[in-house]
Amino acid sequence: MQAPDQPTGTSTTEADRPAAAKPILLTVDDDPAVSRAVARDLRRRYGQDHQIVRASSGAEALDALREIKLRGGRVAVLLADYRMPQMSGIEFLEAAMDLFPRARRALLTAYADTDAAIAAINLVDVDYYLLKPWEPPEEKLYPVVDAMLEAYTGQPDVEMAEIKVIGHRWSAPSFEVRDFLARNAVPYRWFASDEPEGGRLLQAAGLDADRLPVVITRDGETLVAPEIGALAGAVGLSTTPATDFYDLVIVGGGPAGLGAAVYGASEGLRTLLVERQATGGQAGQSSRIENYLGFPDGVSGSQLTDRARRQAVKFGAEILTARDVTRLEARGSARIVSFGDGTEIAAHTVIVATGVSYRNLDVRGVEEFSGRGVYYGSAATEAADCVDRDIYIVGGANSAGQAAVFFARMAKSVTLVVRGDSLERGMSHYLIEQLQSLDNVSVRLGTCVEEAHGDGHLEGLSLRHLPSGATEQVPTSHMFIFIGAQPRTDWLDGVLERDQRGFLLTGPDLLVEGQRPRGWMPDRDPWVLEASVPGVFVAGDVRADSVKRVASAVGEGAMAVTLAHRYLGAP
Repeated sequence: MQAPDQPTGTSTTEADRPAAAKPILLTVDDDPAVSRAVARDLRRRYGQDHQIVRASSGAEALDALREIKLRGGRVAVLLADYRMPQMSGIEFLEAAMDLFPRARRALLTAYADTDAAIAAINLVDVDYYLLKPWEPPEEKLYPVVDAMLEAYTGQPDVEMAEIKVIGHRWSAPSFEVRDFLARNAVPYRWFASDEPEGGRLLQAAGLDADRLPVVITRDGETLVAPEIGALAGAVGLSTTPATDFYDLVIVGGGPAGLGAAVYGASEGLRTLLVERQATGGQAGQSSRIENYLGFPDGVSGSQLTDRARRQAVKFGAEILTARDVTRLEARGSARIVSFGDGTEIAAHTVIVATGVSYRNLDVRGVEEFSGRGVYYGSAATEAADCVDRDIYIVGGANSAGQAAVFFARMAKSVTLVVRGDSLERGMSHYLIEQLQSLDNVSVRLGTCVEEAHGDGHLEGLSLRHLPSGATEQVPTSHMFIFIGAQPRTDWLDGVLERDQRGFLLTGPDLLVEGQRPRGWMPDRDPWVLEASVPGVFVAGDVRADSVKRVASAVGEGAMAVTLAHRYLGAP
């Protein structure tokens, strides 16, 4: 890390190091002359209120960002040269997002480069491009930096002390806490209770290893085996609605719910989104989505979710986390949503976007080892423990294929266990091609898991080849399950019409021999996406006969908002 006028390789003095009190503008360029010039111009305009830091390579810049992170600093703007050796500007900005996701980003290019622009937009959500040279800076540099600082000021990257989680490696409650924090993008540090630092933290808290997991919040509060709702509130997630009446309440925070929140709030509706666990749903757990429009290089589910969540909040949507909705009813013109704690809120309209959950694998040993080697979904928190291990993935659809590609980067081997006789029935062609190109991935068709074995955690599986009936025992410490789709609609039994599998019926599907649903009051047929209660709409995977894709879910969320507007304006 360098001060603006230091030559490459010169160490930084204490006085030159970034001060935590000032937001930082960081520039990285491998050309010393350009590096000094941009730092000089930035210091001239912004040096009084900001710390200017420059680096000569992407690796050096990342080291600087890590130091800033550890010392509690804030990074407002990142300026990176596109064509640098070893690590391009795009690669640097993508890595920097993990450290400072709120920092505004600009790419410096020596000439117009369409490929760079497309890659930057899709990989790292670049805010601006600057062509070198930028003389005069008053016309070509400062207006861009001013705009980025204005955007950053609206939602600054405020550094806070880290959250600490102490638990047992093979503990289901410990996994639940870690998974909840990770899926909600809450940074934390994990300490195993049987390691020295974990033991020291427990001793400092006056606790022993029999009471796990323990969460120590940023302000030093200690939570012992916390309920998820209490944990959400303690780490700063919103769990209480700001008011008791809204124009639109959205139940479920997957792609359909987030899409509805963005469009509802951006169109002026008082919008509340309620999610029982973490925004993103199953899509948010995906390691890489490569067939979503506008992302030719793919995007992780967590990145897509974070962008959508920030976009919804920017437009004014309110998001509640760790709140379980237990009932929906109509009271006159209001639609009442009740929570598990007995409280309730009212709205003019409701969108149900609760999605689906993976079906439980009902074989001996799976429930016993759930969270202790057996996981539903990608469970990215377990990725580090899969290095050089033999892991098994159960399922034959896209989610299973994406997980196999992801874990193949670190695991010794990945085995996909598929009950069907081919992948083509449930998996996209591009994923099948990727799996075929990976040497450490194998596919076992016509095979099922018959039993999970272990002592305290998963240690092996019994697999059965369905055509022959032959069984085989294989050693493994990790199994990830992606089978079936169960709609989360039990709480709507007797309230909204459902099909035999529990999916919600909407629009024309509600008409039986031309007759409208029982109790239907408006003098019209239900609109498409409208449920059997007027003013209640359904979007995404939970809707009967929906297309199970991220793009269609987002589209239905937007369309449901349009229908909610029509309903609100109806005489």
